[in-house]
Amino acid sequence: MAMMILFLAFSFFLQGALGGIICEQLPLELCSFSVSGSGKRCLLENYAATDGTMTYQCKTSEVVVDVIHDWIETDVCINSCGVDRKSVGISSDSLLQPQFTAKLCSDACYQNCPNIVNLYIQLGSRRRSVFGYSV
Repeated sequence: MAMMILFLAFSFFLQGALGGIICEQLPLELCSFSVSGSGKRCLLENYAATDGTMTYQCKTSEVVVDVIHDWIETDVCINSCGVDRKSVGISSDSLLQPQFTAKLCSDACYQNCPNIVNLYIQLGSRRRSVFGYSV
């Protein structure tokens, strides 16, 4: 835990010196639910390495966040909202699970974790527009 706090402190210092978070430079354990300096979401992707093993990398997505830049989600929010930093890609599938929706809408998540809430609101909006229904 101390190492994570030290890394976060160093990364915030580094962000100021370099002009923001670059997804491809984040450690894998901080990738999911982070937002780059350019306002694009970071996402964890998996791919098969040349030796056949599955490998992961942090990539910059094309999903733009209008209100949040340079953001690494806290472990408190990850736990409060019921999300997993090991999530690969960005998907709205979890919105179909009542337990997940209850955690997302809880005061602990909804009032304190704007990045995660914004992500799932955007995903929910896209899902509704793709399937042609409204809530």
